Amino acid sequence: MKKISKKKILHIKSSINGTHSYSTKLGCALVDKLRAQYPDAHVVTKDLVEEDFPHLVGETLVSFFVPKEELTTEQKTLLHVSDKAIEEVMEADILIIDAPMYNFGIPSHLKAWLDQISRAGITFEYGTNGPKGLILNTKAYIAMASGGVYSDGPAQQMDFVAPYLKTILGFLGITDVEVLRAEGTAMAETKEASIEMVLGQIELVN
Repeated sequence: MKKISKKKILHIKSSINGTHSYSTKLGCALVDKLRAQYPDAHVVTKDLVEEDFPHLVGETLVSFFVPKEELTTEQKTLLHVSDKAIEEVMEADILIIDAPMYNFGIPSHLKAWLDQISRAGITFEYGTNGPKGLILNTKAYIAMASGGVYSDGPAQQMDFVAPYLKTILGFLGITDVEVLRAEGTAMAETKEASIEMVLGQIELVN
C-alpha cells in the first residue's frame, strides 16, 4: 500500500538531447513544482537514454509468460530490468514522462520502457469483462515537446505521442493523465511563447 503522507514521484526521461531537450526542461520544471508542493517527496529519476535502457528481445518476452516458480536462473536475470521498472512505477504516486516527438512518435527508449512494464498478470490482466489495468492510484503527467504544433489544427492527426501514451497508460490502469505541451520549439515565431505558456501551466498544477 502506498504511503499517503510522503509522495513518491517517478520521473522518466527519454530525450537523446540531454539538458538541451525541451521535454526534459519541461519535466524537470514540473518536478521542481511538485517538490515545492510536497517538500518531503521522494523523487526517483530514470534517464532511459543515459542508462541505455534495453529494448525487449525474444528471450525476455518468452520469460514474461513462464510461471515464477519455473523460471531458470538465466530467465530471472533477463527479467531483472522489467521487474525493477515495474516496482518503480507501482510504488509511484506521481509519474512524470518526458516525451519528445520524434517523427510523429515517441523515442524508442521510451517504447522499450513501456514494453518492459506491460506484463500480463502483473500490470494488467484479462477478465470476463476484458482487460483491466493493475497500476492504480497513480497520477501521470506527460511532458511533451514537439518542433511543430500538434495539439490542434491540420497537424493534429499526426500526433502519435499523446494519444498513444494516454492509451497505453490507461490500459495499465493509469487513467488520471495530464498532458503539458511545449509546441513549435523549432519555429522561431512560436518557440519562446510556447515555453512561457507551458511554464505558466505548470504553475497551475496541483
